[in-house]
Amino acid sequence: MKFSTPRDAILRPLQLVSGVVEKRQTLPILSNVLLELNQDGLKVTATDLEMEVIARSEVDQSMPGKITVPVRKLQDTCKTLPDDAILNFELKENKAVIKSGKTRFTLTTMPAEEFPVIDTKKSVFEFQIQQNSLKRLIEKTQFAMAIQDVRYYLNGLLVEAENNKLRAVATDGHRLALCDVSADIQTSEKVQVIIPRKGILELSRLLEDNDEPVNVVIGENYFRVVFKNVIFTTKLIDGKYPNYEGVIPTGGDKVMYADRNILRQCLIRTSILSNEKYRGIRLDISNNTLIAKANNPEQEEAEDEVTVSYDNDALAIGFNVNYLTDAISAVDTEQVRVIFSDSNGSALVKPFEDEDCLYVVMPMRL
Repeated sequence: MKFSTPRDAILRPLQLVSGVVEKRQTLPILSNVLLELNQDGLKVTATDLEMEVIARSEVDQSMPGKITVPVRKLQDTCKTLPDDAILNFELKENKAVIKSGKTRFTLTTMPAEEFPVIDTKKSVFEFQIQQNSLKRLIEKTQFAMAIQDVRYYLNGLLVEAENNKLRAVATDGHRLALCDVSADIQTSEKVQVIIPRKGILELSRLLEDNDEPVNVVIGENYFRVVFKNVIFTTKLIDGKYPNYEGVIPTGGDKVMYADRNILRQCLIRTSILSNEKYRGIRLDISNNTLIAKANNPEQEEAEDEVTVSYDNDALAIGFNVNYLTDAISAVDTEQVRVIFSDSNGSALVKPFEDEDCLYVVMPMRL
C-alpha cells in the first residue's frame, strides 16, 4: 500500500471520522482507523461497534491495499505538518511510514481483516432529503433526549417516516420536543426507528446547513445517511417508543404571546437564584403581565416582570426553568406562544405561526 497526497486530503477525512473513536477502548483495534486504497481513492473508516463513519478522499495511489493505523497519532501527525505539505504514505514490514520533506513518522498497524464493520445488508426503504432539513429536525429536538435513563428507549431520538413527512420526537419524561419536515418519502406504512443519543450528536456534527441532498437508508437494525464523500451509519435502539401523542396537551384555553428573547432573558435572570438542584421557577400571569419568581435554600429571592399578551384568568404555575428555557430557545420566530390549561397541566410551547414544531413542558410543584 502506497500513496501520495496533500496534507488536507487525508486530514479532512480523519477529522470527519475521528469523533466516533472513544479515547478508552476495550478492543485495541477500535482506536484505529481502517485505510483502504483502490482506484476510487482513499476510504477512511472509524467505528465504536455501534456507529460507523466512512470518509472518502482522492489521492494519487501508487499501490492499492488496506491497513489500520492509530487514528489519534495519524491525525496529530497530519496536523503538525505545514498546510501545504505533501504527505507520502507507505506500508513497510507491517509499519506505516509517513514522510513529508525531512520529516518521518513510523506508526504501528493492525490487520485490516480484524477491523469490525456494521452489517447493512437488510434495508427497509430509503429516501432523499436536503441536509438543512435533516439538520433542522435534529437541532429542534435533540436537547430533550434523556441521558442514561433506565428507560433505554428514551436515550435517543425517535425518527418517524411516513408519506411526504419526516418527524423527530425526543422526551426524557419531563418534557417533549417534536418537529416535522417535508421529505420525498413514499411508504405504505409509517416507519419508526430510535437512533441512539451518540449517533444523533455525531450526525448533527456531520450535517451542514445547505440544501444538498443526502440519501437516508433505514434498515432492520441500522440508520444510514449517505453524503457526497461521507457515509454515516448507526445501529438502532431496540425498543418500543412510548405513545408520545398522548402527552401532547389539547384544549388549552389560556394562550400567552410573548417576545421570545425578552421572555428568555427574564427566565435566565430569575433562574440565577433558583434552587441549584431542582431549578424551580414560578410564573404568575395576569393582565398582560408575567412575573417570574425564584428562591433557594439560602433564603435568596429573584423576581422579574415582563409585558406579555394575555387576557385570560390569572394563572400561577411552576416549571423547571431549564426545560422551559430550552423549549423557548428552540423556537425560531420572534414571538412565542405558550398554551396553558391550568396550574397542574403541561405547557405547550409553539412558534407564533409555524405548526411544524412544538414543545411540551410538565409543571412542577414549588
